[in-house]
Amino acid sequence: MMCTLEIYINEYLVYCEHQKRLDAKTLKAYRIDLRQFSEQNQSIEPDKITTTILETYIAKLHMQYKPKTVKRTIASLKALFHYLEYRETIDRNPFAKIQLRFREPVKLPKTIPLNTVELFLSTIYKERHIAKTSYQKLNALRDVAVIELLFATGMRISELCALCNNDINFYDGSILIHGKGDKERRLQIGSEDVINLLKEYKNSFQSGSKLCEHFFTNQNGTAMSDQTVRRMINKYASLAAIELHITPHMFRHTFATSLLDAGVDIRYIQEMLGHSSINITEIYTHVAMSKQRNILVTKHPRNSFSI
Repeated sequence: MMCTLEIYINEYLVYCEHQKRLDAKTLKAYRIDLRQFSEQNQSIEPDKITTTILETYIAKLHMQYKPKTVKRTIASLKALFHYLEYRETIDRNPFAKIQLRFREPVKLPKTIPLNTVELFLSTIYKERHIAKTSYQKLNALRDVAVIELLFATGMRISELCALCNNDINFYDGSILIHGKGDKERRLQIGSEDVINLLKEYKNSFQSGSKLCEHFFTNQNGTAMSDQTVRRMINKYASLAAIELHITPHMFRHTFATSLLDAGVDIRYIQEMLGHSSINITEIYTHVAMSKQRNILVTKHPRNSFSI
């Protein structure tokens, strides 16, 4: 039998899905965080949960998990108790008296050196050139179209897999991206070569596209998954003898840092990446700072003085 807290959590998750329209990944995170809290506080009614109980629970989290996970769990709990207060299930929100300040270590985004991106792409084009069967040729065409688009736009892997046939406008070379939280953004594809490649891919996969509304498909006409892209990246990295472990998201980071290094205003980059806050985009300024240090260490004339 479910405890009262569990019942309210389930009710809240339904509210998140149907009223707040949260995406599947956010819902999954909420479900995990709230179920864990519920399991450790089964016998307590929601209105009996005090600030002390929450502080004790948060202290345990800090002992078990990394700051990023703790921060996410706290956000999940805060959202739940805000909902319970809004629904007047509880008279007072126990989070009201909790002061939470802890530093999350800054992790710089992992990027791919540009010469490695070039080698990676060259390897796919080479595989396409030497492909013997039409099946191999089609797969290599799709694979290079995927990687070129990831690098050309900095889109998320989930956004790429969700692309529909009519999301790419071949007349003006723009692409409609369906981002997080039902937010859409339109981005220009800056390379004529990439636009022509996408056209070629669309024409070659036309029969598959008819079976599926998604732009990127497998040869049997089913939508391409993010796992397919990950396996594909691993395959070509191995063929190119690239030791760096490359993930789809690293193309996004490389896109952003390359533009920042080229002097593009960070607010334009924020818009292109679909970040809701400039604070999220500012992580890339740390990468630019690390490049500055490298320049000053290797290029500044003071370092060649003999004193």
